[in-house]
Amino acid sequence: MASNDPTDTGGLFIGRRPGTAPVHFKEAPPETTPGRLRRDAFVAHALLAVELVMCLSLFGPQPAAWLWIGSQVEYLTGYVTAGISTIMLGCLASLMLTMAGAKRVDHAWKVVRRAAGHRQERGALERIFAASVGVALVVFSVWFLLIQGPAPSLAPSQ
Repeated sequence: MASNDPTDTGGLFIGRRPGTAPVHFKEAPPETTPGRLRRDAFVAHALLAVELVMCLSLFGPQPAAWLWIGSQVEYLTGYVTAGISTIMLGCLASLMLTMAGAKRVDHAWKVVRRAAGHRQERGALERIFAASVGVALVVFSVWFLLIQGPAPSLAPSQ
């Protein structure tokens, strides 16, 4: 019988880590019905939509809200530095909290998607975040180049 003491094995643990044994069911889990699979697929789509809205909110509503809050802080304190600090720290905090929440929603999406009968191993958060960055970049470019930026001043005046 091998000893699991790291001093006896040169620092290597021999055998399985506690709590990692395979799961054995006493009986087979019940078969799911087609209605249950459709309901799980609908819930998975709803969770994906929530994740998309959370990621898109990082590029519009949240920074706008922090700009407003920072302007109120600057107005009340009279210090521009206080307003700018509020905006920067608030945007950073809401980014971290939103991404932590989106990660939890992504995990729930993976679980529900598996329940819907799909072999889901990876989440969709990375792809959704990258797509929302792309959407924000396109919208900002259109706004900056065509609406607010140099395009109106270059256009012929009437």
